[in-house]
Amino acid sequence: MAIVLLLVGAVTFNSVADLLVNNAETQIQETALQTNGRMESLFEQVDMLSKQVATNSSVQSLLQRTMQGETVAYQDKQSLVQLTNMYEAYSNGITSFEIYTNNTRRIIPIDDASLRSRISDQWISKADEAKGKLVWIGRDSQDPQYFLAIRRISLIDRWFSKGGYLLMRIDESYFQITEDPKQQYMIVLDDAMNPVASNYYRDIGPIVDSDSSRLELNKNEYMMVKRTSQTNGWTVLILTPVSSLMEGVSALRNAVLFSAMIGFIFFMISSYFLSTLITKPLFRLTKAMKAANNGKLSFNHMNSSTIEIKQLNDTYNQLVEQTNHLIQVVYEKELIRSRTELKALQAQIDPHFLFNTLNSLYWSLEEKGEDELAQQVIAMSDLFRYTITNSSSQEWVTLKQERDHIERYMQIMKMRFGDRFTGKIEVNEEFFNVKIPKLLIQPLVENAIVHGIRSQTGTGFVKVLISPSYKNGRLRVEVADNGAGIDEPTIQQIYESMESGNYIASKGTGMAIGNVHKRLKLYYEEEGIKGIAITSRQNEGTSVIFEIPAKRGADHESENNLNCG
Repeated sequence: MAIVLLLVGAVTFNSVADLLVNNAETQIQETALQTNGRMESLFEQVDMLSKQVATNSSVQSLLQRTMQGETVAYQDKQSLVQLTNMYEAYSNGITSFEIYTNNTRRIIPIDDASLRSRISDQWISKADEAKGKLVWIGRDSQDPQYFLAIRRISLIDRWFSKGGYLLMRIDESYFQITEDPKQQYMIVLDDAMNPVASNYYRDIGPIVDSDSSRLELNKNEYMMVKRTSQTNGWTVLILTPVSSLMEGVSALRNAVLFSAMIGFIFFMISSYFLSTLITKPLFRLTKAMKAANNGKLSFNHMNSSTIEIKQLNDTYNQLVEQTNHLIQVVYEKELIRSRTELKALQAQIDPHFLFNTLNSLYWSLEEKGEDELAQQVIAMSDLFRYTITNSSSQEWVTLKQERDHIERYMQIMKMRFGDRFTGKIEVNEEFFNVKIPKLLIQPLVENAIVHGIRSQTGTGFVKVLISPSYKNGRLRVEVADNGAGIDEPTIQQIYESMESGNYIASKGTGMAIGNVHKRLKLYYEEEGIKGIAITSRQNEGTSVIFEIPAKRGADHESENNLNCG
């Protein structure tokens, strides 16, 4: 409860403090907006008065005559002095107007000085680029208590061509900022980030360079608000002490602490009376659970007035019931598994019995001198041993093992067909260690004999050719016969059955050509193997062709076992 109250108090205190700071920041933003508006108004007043002077008919006429080469009389200059004095009286900030010809010679004041003696050429160029708009220069280098601003005078009757320049001198008190009793600092910067007005009398460099809304000045933390004018590009900076924003937070902190203490005391008194309603039923339930740890799963018969405790006890009783049921189910499954293992052991005995019987037959034929039949029995025994073994470790075999199996099968078929059948296997010894799935090639040889050779009247021939493919890293496997061949519609039907998966097994083997196609796709799909291709000509023979990766070695065997899984 203390932790909860502490967290609630901290969250409440931080929320209210943030609210106070946000409200203060909003007020400061409003102050910055108002100050910015005031500066814009003062700037626009200067702009308006200077524009009136620049467009005055007397000024326009005099500058136009100077462009025509006429000499300005003293009386004309004197009249312009009176005119500018009148405009100066309208403003409490502009202290003087200076008018220059287009060749930067001064007309008033009447001393024939050059504009370049007052300002640098870059400001004259900026005034020309502004084409009559007011250009703020900044502090007067000759008298820092004043600011300078300039605008080009465009002659209205001469298509607004350049007639001269109007230079204004503005008193710095015109943009004066009042002192703040809360030590709130305010700085006004022009578009070149030079100070125009400020009540901060120290170096403003760190303030101008800072991009953070919080900064430390004179060992005090200040919140800084910036506001940039869209009219003249001036920026108003207002710095407010954070301590003044947090006034009243200490009273809030005391109120939160007092409320937390009252709540904690109330909680302790209430929990003393309420805990007995909860702890007693829990102790009884805990005792029943400890008995379950000792192997005794019994129901806990208890009635509680507390809904939560009653639900907890009912859940425990349901758990006991389900656990007892699961124990019974696991026991029955163990019995079934034991019986299955016995059957599996029995299934292992049956092939051994077959192999032992064939071995006994072999020795009997050897004793009687039937060497040829004895060799056939050995070939049949090896054939069965290779086919029946289904352990996962022998799911993948070497190409040499598959070749030996095909040779034994051809030997048995030779005994069956006699001189009507011949077979040949061509494979380079360097590929003997290539790993392939067991019984990948032999079913195709069986298919060629059963469907291509059996019905022939002449000598049948089956050839197995394993050679490098034109694609790097692959072997080309071809099983060819000289049988009756297959017509084109039948080949298309075989292709369709392989794609659809509706295979028809070869008679007597239980393994169709589509089965081999499916295994190729299953084992080598990631290698880009597309499956089986069939070429045939009637009365000439049939070729079944596919490709396998030419990888070899034990590492590839483990990789293929993973792919197979």
